[in-house]
Amino acid sequence: MTLQRPYGCIAVVALVTATGCATPRLRANSPARPPAAAHAKQSVALPAKQPNAVTAAGPQLVSHRRQRSSDAQLSPPGADGQSAPANQSPPPETVPVPPPAPPVEPAPASLPIDLPTALRLANADNLQVAMAREQIRQALTKVAAANVLWLPSIRTGVNYDRHDGSIQAVAGNQFSTSRSAVYSGLGAGVFGAGAPLLPGVYANFNLADAFFQPLAARQFTQSQRHAAAALTNDTLLSVAQGYLELLRAGQDEEISRNIAELTQRLAQLTTSYASTGEGLQADADRLHVELTLRKNDVFRAEEARQVAATRLAQLLHLDPTIDLRPVEPVVAPIDMVDDKAELAEMVARGLIARPELSESRSLVSEAVSRLRRERFAPLVPSVLLGTSYGAMGAGISPSMAPAVGRLDLDAVAYWELRGLGLGDRAAQQNAGSVVRQTQLRQIATMDLVAREITEAYAQSRARRKQIDIAREGVQAALESHARNVARIEHGKGLPIEVLQSVQALAVARREYLRTVIDYNLAQFALYRAVGWPVDRRGRTGPF
Repeated sequence: MTLQRPYGCIAVVALVTATGCATPRLRANSPARPPAAAHAKQSVALPAKQPNAVTAAGPQLVSHRRQRSSDAQLSPPGADGQSAPANQSPPPETVPVPPPAPPVEPAPASLPIDLPTALRLANADNLQVAMAREQIRQALTKVAAANVLWLPSIRTGVNYDRHDGSIQAVAGNQFSTSRSAVYSGLGAGVFGAGAPLLPGVYANFNLADAFFQPLAARQFTQSQRHAAAALTNDTLLSVAQGYLELLRAGQDEEISRNIAELTQRLAQLTTSYASTGEGLQADADRLHVELTLRKNDVFRAEEARQVAATRLAQLLHLDPTIDLRPVEPVVAPIDMVDDKAELAEMVARGLIARPELSESRSLVSEAVSRLRRERFAPLVPSVLLGTSYGAMGAGISPSMAPAVGRLDLDAVAYWELRGLGLGDRAAQQNAGSVVRQTQLRQIATMDLVAREITEAYAQSRARRKQIDIAREGVQAALESHARNVARIEHGKGLPIEVLQSVQALAVARREYLRTVIDYNLAQFALYRAVGWPVDRRGRTGPF
């Protein structure tokens, strides 16, 4: 049976009193209005902030933690509907035994972070950047080895030789003898009248290697430097993207909590209307379903923020258990590149400044140097130099002459055709193929750079226009929500009518968040596409 109006008013006043939103005395002194509308005044009418601040857009709500705290401080009503006196305690047999408190899980350590700090950490602690720097050091060692290719090696040693029996003389006749020899000094393998088997000061190299290997090694090192710069740019872009995704997730979590609180208050008001007979229970049920969806939105947003924080921590080589939290209270467009410049000018700048193209040019130069080496190798000689000096003692066994000094000097220059010249021809063809492959890669890299610049340029310009439109949508959603709340306050509608404006507000705020984050992502992509230019003070970008 439907409650009469006076009993409905008493029920609403009691509900308002229990939630701390009004008192019977204030209710008596206030102007007459529909009882559920009075509850609407307290539950829905909330001040709004600026529409362009995504995290603060929409009605200002009390934190869910403070709300629970204030609810916990309310005194439970007595059996007759009045508040129980402070000095009155219930009988012992009626005191419920409180359930054991659930174990409190320690909250993960929180670390505030901003975009400039993240970029600095990426340049200092990222493992990929560190690996690229080690590759540069490795290439420098190859340069050092190529520069000393023509320098001789030094060998020292000692040897003992003994022969018993038949041996052939230099003149060709054969005779039997027993001899022995010992040597110590620079070189080794010294006995008889021959040259040392292992010269003491020894050098053996091709003149083509001495000329072209150092040049090719320096060009390869230069390519490694450019590759490290390209990898650093890619890492900075990845970190910027990771931070913006963390910021997106954090802002979306704030929006989800705000919308959930609005929906919860609206559900409470709709339930109040249904209990007084001024609204439908179906509306209350619909708001209950909406509230469950919005609560799940909060958990999904929290999950997305934690995942984004973990991924950013990996890029920054930080402890993944640390809860990274952006310090920015709101999102704002970040202008890295002036997208009003001519596209052709940006493409030209990128083709000059991109380290990937500088790396390709260095690799082409290295391949050309190695091709020239293969072409000159059959025409220039290889050089063999050997010098040995030490003390040698020899004689007819078992006697041996005293050790005296011995000096050996050898210098040889020879030309070589590998595989009757066919081996040299194959080596030249292989080097020529490498040159053509690096040239094709350079052309492909140029096409890639031009495409990346054009793509990021188009995205940046289009997303800049979307920001203004999305901001207008947030403002319209705020105004629509305020008008719907005003209608409920004046008793001209039902609370269920506010639901659509709350949903529209959530969509509008998330759309504005998406447009701003997507614009910032496009700006960073464009900045990286043109080569991450450095200003005159040696800094990259506005940081």
